[in-house]
Amino acid sequence: MCKMSERSVMYFILCLQILNAFVDLIYASESNADIKVDILFVPENCTQKTKKGDLLHAHYDGYLAKDGSQFYCSRSAKNGSPHWFVLGIGEVIKGLDMGLKDMCPGEKRKITVPPSLAFGEKGKNPVPPNATVIFEVELLHVRRGPHSMEAFKEMDINNDQTLTKEEVKDHLKMEAKKINVQKEESYFDAVVTDVFSRNDKDTDGTLSLQEYNVYEHDEL
Repeated sequence: MCKMSERSVMYFILCLQILNAFVDLIYASESNADIKVDILFVPENCTQKTKKGDLLHAHYDGYLAKDGSQFYCSRSAKNGSPHWFVLGIGEVIKGLDMGLKDMCPGEKRKITVPPSLAFGEKGKNPVPPNATVIFEVELLHVRRGPHSMEAFKEMDINNDQTLTKEEVKDHLKMEAKKINVQKEESYFDAVVTDVFSRNDKDTDGTLSLQEYNVYEHDEL
């Protein structure tokens, strides 16, 4: 069995790293090419940019690209309140998760999304199967999401580097109050239960730093 020299091993590793970076770049380019983002308005102060894990507060209208008919309007749906959701974790269709990145409060965008990144082959009433959709989005507020490490520090009142259900719940209620969103107590209980069922790997009733940092890009 042949043995590679140390220089050959290092060269091989370097080639793999370059290849992996190149593949990642290809996939990123293909993903970005799948959606079309038209910026309709940008406020003068546009320093705060959205990123994965942020809590967004936005109004949006949905249209069918085929005939321009409107299938959704947040200003007229239910009580007309803006929607709030965490960016990048699948709370909205994938095309919106992609199209709302690097957006600042007050900005307006028109995002065209193909079926594969919207409602797919089955559709979702009233959106028909295999439909390209268009969303016009007005971003109102951006706050640190419930999984950011900054939020962890805010919640960890006793600085023991673990979070209890009560600490997480209090934080969610505080964030909802800041953006003037009213939810029933049962809503926050359900969210906390879901967070712990997904992330409390050792089932000890608390979240450690490792369990909490689901995005694995923030550090204390």
